[in-house]
Amino acid sequence: RVFVDGLEVTDEIRTPEVTEIVSKVSAVGAVREAMVVQQRRMGEAGGVVMDGRDIGTVVFPHADLKIFLTAEERASRRYKEMLAKGMQVDLKQLQSDIEARDKQDCERKIAPLCCAEDAIFLDSSNMSIQEVASQILTLVQEH
Repeated sequence: RVFVDGLEVTDEIRTPEVTEIVSKVSAVGAVREAMVVQQRRMGEAGGVVMDGRDIGTVVFPHADLKIFLTAEERASRRYKEMLAKGMQVDLKQLQSDIEARDKQDCERKIAPLCCAEDAIFLDSSNMSIQEVASQILTLVQEH
């Protein structure tokens, strides 16, 4: 769950309108720098789980455990999630949008999306959410 000034905004930050602009905003140097400061502040005491496209490479390059979680099924999963929330969405367009965002994030000059050298690559395409959680918990226990 995500909160801003005590108000939950978890669903609002995952709308197509927000998703469409987030890569452009995150590529702005001043925005990226301010975000890294805030993210590091949130994790300075340790014991945090954080996700993001540069968490393991830029924000916390010395994290105890880094998992690069991906899935070929992202568009299909996102499609089902959006339909369940009553949103109208086109699967092919969603797939195209995800691919474009990935390309843009991988090619940006500031904090590009890439798998950290010491990250564990986890493809969850053929896993249920329960299986993913179990796999991650096992990795945590091993570290």
